[in-house]
Amino acid sequence: KRLFLSLKVENKTKGKHQKQICQVVLDHFEEQYTAELGDKWTSVRDVLTCPSCWQYAILLNKFSQSAELENTLRVEGYHPAFQGTLPYLPRSLKCYISRTPRRFPAQKHQTGKLKEYYLLNAASVLPVLALEVKDGEDVLDLCAAPGGKSITILQCAYPGQFLCNEYDDLRSRWLKQTMESFIPDPLVNLITVSKLDGRQIGDFKPELYDKVLVDAPCSNDRSWLFSSDTQQAKLRLIQRKELSSLQFQLLRSAIKALRPGGSLVYSTCTLSKAENSDVINLILKSCANVMPVDISEMAKAVSEEFTFLSDTQHHELLVLPEKGKAWGPMYVAKLKKIKSV
Repeated sequence: KRLFLSLKVENKTKGKHQKQICQVVLDHFEEQYTAELGDKWTSVRDVLTCPSCWQYAILLNKFSQSAELENTLRVEGYHPAFQGTLPYLPRSLKCYISRTPRRFPAQKHQTGKLKEYYLLNAASVLPVLALEVKDGEDVLDLCAAPGGKSITILQCAYPGQFLCNEYDDLRSRWLKQTMESFIPDPLVNLITVSKLDGRQIGDFKPELYDKVLVDAPCSNDRSWLFSSDTQQAKLRLIQRKELSSLQFQLLRSAIKALRPGGSLVYSTCTLSKAENSDVINLILKSCANVMPVDISEMAKAVSEEFTFLSDTQHHELLVLPEKGKAWGPMYVAKLKKIKSV
């Protein structure tokens, strides 16, 4: 009942604060993505520039389970986002989505009280499903804030060591708060939150991890389109050219931190080829000790809920937002470190 009421209030107040599109960014994207995506850009743009079309998934927190919440979601027309023949889908991972664009009310942070769910873009779960973390494995989340993917990993498995790293001071505090809101005390103590420069982690912690997630800093297409400060937007677009170099350095570092035989997943929330497949191709060309891992089975298994760019390679996928499936943008690629002979 409580959830029904708050849901109605949320929907009622939705239209009051209309976001303004930043024309400088839209013009920039228009030129780049028309060239890169062709006709598909028009339908993607229609979703990205229309916040009322956006959808939010609800990731349930297994550490604070509520049968009432699950029942409410089903009654409200939500259904599990991930079902069927996925190569990796732990039963403890529960993520609900709705076909219609609406936003469930967010829960406020309360000290000592665990939240029951986390709101996120359903495509954000895909890098975690691709990583396939198993109980006892040592895991590194290299660029972990705000913490959604770290939380998702912990819904799937209990890692041995789990290092959640975030270099930025403010974002690191945000990450800590997310962990405190979702993970019970005994488990929080097994998680290390560090503030190291991700480009140097491989040198500090060589070959320590079985699985590494690099959810890299990127051009956040969705939020950049609504930059309220035009000067800041112009600066971002200039600095955008340097992001692929940072992403490459983070990946090089992640590969060093990975044990031979271990796997790495790289993800971004941009459509930009320069920050996605170009970075991965450069890594594959320049690092002899990594090989691509086929994730097309996973993409096929979730193709009813997500729309993917069709001409990508087997080790990568790009989620394209479309009306009714407004998830993404989300690029995911998987690599494996070769065991030395």
